[in-house]
Amino acid sequence: MNKYSDTLNLPKTTFPMRANLASRETSLVDRWEKENIYKKIQQHLTEHPRSSSFVLHDGPPYANGKIHIGHAVNKILKDIVIKSRLMNNQGVCYIPGWDCHGLPIEMQVEKKHGKVGKKLNASEFRERCHDFAEQQTQQQKQGFLRLGVIGNWEKPYKTKEFYIEANEILALKKLYEKGFIHHGLKPVYWSTGCESALAEAEIEYHDKTSFAIDVGYKAKNHEKIFNAFNTPFNTKPGFVGAIIWTTTPWTLPASRAIAINAELEYALVEGKKDGQTFFFFLAKELVSACEKRYEIALSVVATTLGKQLEGILCSHPFYERDIPVVLGEHVTTDSGTGCVHTAPAHGPEDFEVGRAYNLDPSCPVDEKGVFYKDVPLFGGMFVTKAETPIIEKLKQSNSLFACEKLTHSYPHCWRTKTPLIFRATTQWFIRLHGIVEDALKSLDNIDFFPLSGKERMKSMLNNRPDWCISRQRYWGVPIPFITHKQTHEMHPNILTILDTVAQEVREKGINAWFEKHLADLIGEEDAKNYEKCNDILDVWFDSGMTHFTLQREDEGLLFPADLYLEGSDQHRGWFQSALLTGTALNETPPYKSVLTHGFTVDQNGRKMSKSEGNIVEPEKICQTLGADILRLWIASSDYRQEMSVSDEIFKRVSDSYRRIRNTARYFLGNLYDFDAEKDLVPFSQQLSIDRWAIHQTKLLQQEIIAAYESYELHIICKKIQRFCSIEMGSFYLDILKDRLYTCQANSLARRSAQTTLYHLCHAMIRWLTPILFFTSEEIWQAIQKKSDAELLLQTWYEDLSFLPEEEKLNAVFWGEIQEVKKHVDKKLEDLRNQNKIGGSLDAQVTLYASPLLLKEFNLLGEELRFALITSYAKVKPINEAPEDLTEDLTGLKILAEACPYNRCERSWHRREDVGSHSKYPDLDSRSILNIYGKGEKRFFV
Repeated sequence: MNKYSDTLNLPKTTFPMRANLASRETSLVDRWEKENIYKKIQQHLTEHPRSSSFVLHDGPPYANGKIHIGHAVNKILKDIVIKSRLMNNQGVCYIPGWDCHGLPIEMQVEKKHGKVGKKLNASEFRERCHDFAEQQTQQQKQGFLRLGVIGNWEKPYKTKEFYIEANEILALKKLYEKGFIHHGLKPVYWSTGCESALAEAEIEYHDKTSFAIDVGYKAKNHEKIFNAFNTPFNTKPGFVGAIIWTTTPWTLPASRAIAINAELEYALVEGKKDGQTFFFFLAKELVSACEKRYEIALSVVATTLGKQLEGILCSHPFYERDIPVVLGEHVTTDSGTGCVHTAPAHGPEDFEVGRAYNLDPSCPVDEKGVFYKDVPLFGGMFVTKAETPIIEKLKQSNSLFACEKLTHSYPHCWRTKTPLIFRATTQWFIRLHGIVEDALKSLDNIDFFPLSGKERMKSMLNNRPDWCISRQRYWGVPIPFITHKQTHEMHPNILTILDTVAQEVREKGINAWFEKHLADLIGEEDAKNYEKCNDILDVWFDSGMTHFTLQREDEGLLFPADLYLEGSDQHRGWFQSALLTGTALNETPPYKSVLTHGFTVDQNGRKMSKSEGNIVEPEKICQTLGADILRLWIASSDYRQEMSVSDEIFKRVSDSYRRIRNTARYFLGNLYDFDAEKDLVPFSQQLSIDRWAIHQTKLLQQEIIAAYESYELHIICKKIQRFCSIEMGSFYLDILKDRLYTCQANSLARRSAQTTLYHLCHAMIRWLTPILFFTSEEIWQAIQKKSDAELLLQTWYEDLSFLPEEEKLNAVFWGEIQEVKKHVDKKLEDLRNQNKIGGSLDAQVTLYASPLLLKEFNLLGEELRFALITSYAKVKPINEAPEDLTEDLTGLKILAEACPYNRCERSWHRREDVGSHSKYPDLDSRSILNIYGKGEKRFFV
């Protein structure tokens, strides 16, 4: 073979088989950052406007800590979308952002500098928070750049920027003007760890073990209870009253009523224990369950509807306090007794019932979760620490009917991971009545990917309470309201004041408000009667309002955005806060479509966490495998579900990557001497199988473009894999080697093949660019010999053509040949396993075909053997087939045999004419013609 190697057109390329991504990618990142690739693209789009634009508004990650695998999933998905839209001939706008306010940053600063009032005053503390957030954003920015994510990194948005904080105050002003802001006492989720109110979106549920207790409330007038049940008064001594059930014993000091359901049937039951007779009422449906829990035999004396019991007075179990029986629709028979202990300070339903019955809503618990010192019996105790003493007190007063430990789902603070309490405090709220209804209607005009996101959003919006937007912390955008000390009415000049404050914050930052003297805003006289609000805004308000705060500064960020893309937990978080604020301010959603992705889990389905020790760091993957492997894993996973991460999974992804890379290397290796300007063969003049390959590529490109537009990335990866390994790899590209290597370099046969490879390569680069950005850039640099055109300024490849259906050798014909070759390959594999042949060119085949197939196969004539990659391929009528030959396909029997002739040392075909020319005893006539003659003619294959 060696003596003929210089007569063959063997592949040549500098594109290496080994990717070595970990080191090669970093040089590309440096170049892209140095050249500011996003700015370069935007300048080009300004000079050459495209027909439409696409805005992806970034949901800001929190500026705290290194990026993790969840960050990588989110940012890479966004990057894939942006790059696919560029390929789709659209202008793009993607401004990366960060959420920079809030408790986690405060906690980090406290660790280093101490709490406010010790080493730092509040203004200094905010400055340290600002600096810490900046450090974190710079660190995370480098992590995202390493992943190949493009965007306006030169000017990202950060919610700590003065202009955003100022615009947020103007947004608050607009909401106030529209009548959506109100101030009032209400129970809110309270984090004792944060010492602040929380919103619904800041809550997560974890299992908690609590005391579940049944507590007796004695009736002040026994006879009234019996009269309510229309039954004779029983004068026997003992307990008469109601029994409540609760899993929060610490709320009993705030107990003000017993709530029952007006339409439920209640039973007056009699029981005996320790020689004492008990009469109490509870929901009839729950009598049996209570009987087991109390270990008392209960008999039903009489029944009545709950509304007949309204107004009965009982006594608090350990305080001198009247406890009335009241009616509440929230009372059910799901658990407990049907009699609900009601503490207006510690629950939203309790508060509403309390308001209807004028019950005292005062809260006995301070911001740290400690009972105020003047609370009898339990003053100075932390709420959960007080539960054991409370239970002991109930035992002493013979009020405890049952006590057990219960593990149940319970709300926790998403930041400190501590259990929450409900605590009635005076807060600022957005009144959501009307806004929620409009938001729900707007969902029908939003595209959800996946569609299930729409129903999830609906369920989150339904029955949503008013949004508590105030927080009692230091690091955040202020709520610059000024209210009267006695009446709590807003200052009459508040709108002008808000404009003034916003302007000063734009110039100096949020300390401008906190350091501002009240008299400088409203005058000395008014300052005696008014006070400043020192609360800050909920961080969900910060991020949810970015559609407004950025739009005012950046014209490229059009409203509404085309897409919001975040994790599935954001249906109750950013998607919702943005929807509600967008609806309130603009009467329309801030986005046209919403895409959600699942969370990352390990191979056992466990959520990634430091405590589990199963964290996979993007930085480590980039250093070992390369960012493109991480990008391919994300794209090839069905991101709508949980996404599994493991070494084995990354190994499989690496194998898939190698198939794609090797296909690109095949293209490049056979294009080393191809100049498209002079060597490109028109489609109409190309060989038939080449035209078919281009036809198939165009079909596939249409499918890939459609999949990109519907965000079905895993489908794209499957199709590209199939293209590389099956459609092209094991059929067309395999067949092509003979023609590429053995035909004369400048022959039509070879240039036709190279033309196809050129088209395929250009098409595939564009398919891969959104996903395998680093590798595509590497391929692009290898194929672009003269032009320095930026890859991301290209669009989907347009120089592809369809094969006309009316041609005899159309796409259907080549599909049939491809199917025949699969069955021939199986026959050849059998011969190989029997050691009768080595490669496929050591064989010859005879196709015994039906008249129709016979006619089709004969269209290729002698070139059928090239399509089947055998030394000979004969076609005969099926009725001439040996009797023992079974049918492989309908109307086709295949006979494969070892070819008896000598092998040509150049083409490796075994041909009868090898050695027929005395001067070239080891060549067949075709090779002699290709080396020394005019070259062979090919027409089809």
